[in-house]
Amino acid sequence: MKVPQLKKKPELKSCHNITWEDNYSWIHQKNILEVLKDKNKLDPEVKEYLIEENNYADYHLADTKILQKSLFDEIKGRIKLDDESLPFRDHTYDYWTKTTAKGNYSIKLRKKINSNQVEEIWNGDKEKEKLGVEYFGVGDLEVSHDDKLLAYSLDTKGSEYYSIFIREIVSNKIVTKEIHDTSGGITFSLDDKYIFYSKLDNNHRARKIYRHKIGNYDDNDELIFEEKSEAFTVSIGLSSDEKYYFISTSDHNTSEQYYFAADEKLPKPKLIIKRERGILYSVNSWKGKFYNHTNKNAEDFKIDITENLEKQKWRSFVSAKNEVLVGGCVFLNDWIIRSETSNALDKLFLRNISTNIEEELIFSNESVYVPNISLKQKDRNTNEIYIGYSSPKTPSRVYSYNLLDKSKKLIKEQEIPSGHNPENYIVERIEYKSHDGRMVPLTITRHKKTKIDGSANLLLYGYGSYGSSMSPGFSSTKLSLIDRDIIWATAHIRGGMEKGMKWWKEGKLTNKKNTFEDYIFAAKYLIEKKYSSNGKIIGMGGSAGGLLMGVVINKEPKLFLGVIMAVPFVDSLTTNLDHSLPLTVGEFDEFGNAKDNKEHFDYIFSYAPYNNIKKMDYPHILITTSLSDNRVLFDEPAKFTAKLRDLKTDNNLLLLKTEMNAGHGGKSGRDGAIEEIALDYAFALKIAKKN
Repeated sequence: MKVPQLKKKPELKSCHNITWEDNYSWIHQKNILEVLKDKNKLDPEVKEYLIEENNYADYHLADTKILQKSLFDEIKGRIKLDDESLPFRDHTYDYWTKTTAKGNYSIKLRKKINSNQVEEIWNGDKEKEKLGVEYFGVGDLEVSHDDKLLAYSLDTKGSEYYSIFIREIVSNKIVTKEIHDTSGGITFSLDDKYIFYSKLDNNHRARKIYRHKIGNYDDNDELIFEEKSEAFTVSIGLSSDEKYYFISTSDHNTSEQYYFAADEKLPKPKLIIKRERGILYSVNSWKGKFYNHTNKNAEDFKIDITENLEKQKWRSFVSAKNEVLVGGCVFLNDWIIRSETSNALDKLFLRNISTNIEEELIFSNESVYVPNISLKQKDRNTNEIYIGYSSPKTPSRVYSYNLLDKSKKLIKEQEIPSGHNPENYIVERIEYKSHDGRMVPLTITRHKKTKIDGSANLLLYGYGSYGSSMSPGFSSTKLSLIDRDIIWATAHIRGGMEKGMKWWKEGKLTNKKNTFEDYIFAAKYLIEKKYSSNGKIIGMGGSAGGLLMGVVINKEPKLFLGVIMAVPFVDSLTTNLDHSLPLTVGEFDEFGNAKDNKEHFDYIFSYAPYNNIKKMDYPHILITTSLSDNRVLFDEPAKFTAKLRDLKTDNNLLLLKTEMNAGHGGKSGRDGAIEEIALDYAFALKIAKKN
């Protein structure tokens, strides 16, 4: 089949007296925000190219169609399709969700306490069918405090422009005008007369909080807060004690918060603590005290308390710890539960409010697992909660737990219908030395039959941005590779917060290359220790993890058999220079500001995947993207693919697959998500010659 060729239209670009040529810049749509809302506004020439690439990918993956179907059935076979969540007790009702074998979306149910009559108040499949759309994304689904109204937000393109709807639960009648172009979040006022929501501006940034009177069919919603900085985005939520609304405004590195009383007739938000660059904080209220989770004079966070926000006298509640990330709190009348993360492992701690004694909640005798807790009811006057955990080899287990007498009862275990024996798998947590001597955690999961002699293929997953930690929980999908003798390794590289804020800081701005070196050194360590061999590793990462993939194949292509890049951030210099794009300005503290800072420009230019493609052999590459992705625009992976085709000197696969009806998260619905995983895995098995 003819190899797709994107037309070259050379353009000279310059910044800081540096000039470079970009042959494919022309495919960026100047009306991109319009295209995100309406794909028919896409340049026909660009559309034709994307379709050609899709056809080319389909041609080269045609021999995996049976395998893809087998993987789809296999992955789906590990999911209990007819399933129900545990109930949450409101004042009057128990609420829960369920899924069905035939459906792709969740159903929300409720029943009155002491009643057996179940009501269906939301059915995602029916709603999607009613709208007649291919993509169906639910942003938020909220029930009013009096249990009479259902508010929900929908994105039918994948572009993350959400419309809000409000309807009566009993009559199904829409009771207010559709609210367009929101960020998706919905918060009811305590009297259920209003909702609060954030509006997207012309650059797809949420910078305004509005109050909407339910029942209004005009456009006169009340603006109650506006963020002036283009780098910050806003949100609103109700405090744990339901006495205050807190407005949070932040970028990735700095935050600021405002508050007003929940019963204020005309909300006038008041500042809590003035923003200070590099300082993050979040205040909550409970039982006459305000709790501030902050990194002020505490790199890895601490929690302070005060009784008054007008006259703030903060004192320590939880002190900072070195390279131990102190998390936030969950409140009950007699208990406070909080989290910590260190060395890529999470822990939960329980504090008795009356005695002030704190102890760790131990969930399992496994060395690597992810604990979690959730509340059983809205009324916080209880000693009963749900606790649960999972590990790379153990499906989720949830217990009803009594905090007073420490008794627990298993009430839900993730069922794997096709069968699963945890004893068939080996999980290892090790540390390896990176280029600068820093010890980096690595989680390895393999089948017990897989030999550690260098013969196995290995999938190495990485992300390393925005302070996002990769938790080692259970994923039934990974078993499709692990059972086929492919080891799964997750490198907890810098740029995340697996080892605290310092871990993040050491992987951003002009320290960003640590992220890439950590990943490369993970691959070399795994080869050295015979988990795999040179040219047998498959790299995988999405979004900022796609940036990682782009950098490492430019730098060390021979390490890899192939890479899988999902919605990859590969034209990072061009995007950073364009301050009109939705995310650019808000990410200056993550990647730098190349336009206004020469040091940042030089640094980003030195690693940006698109700018550093060389004339050399590359591994097999599968790139997936989505037309309506507002976070990483489709033109980034398209340009990257076109330039690679022009310069690479090998005959390995280079495939670009564009989903024409989806956004950053890929296809909507359960089956859509499984289809995308099956495609990725089929590619991995094909290049590993295991299909």
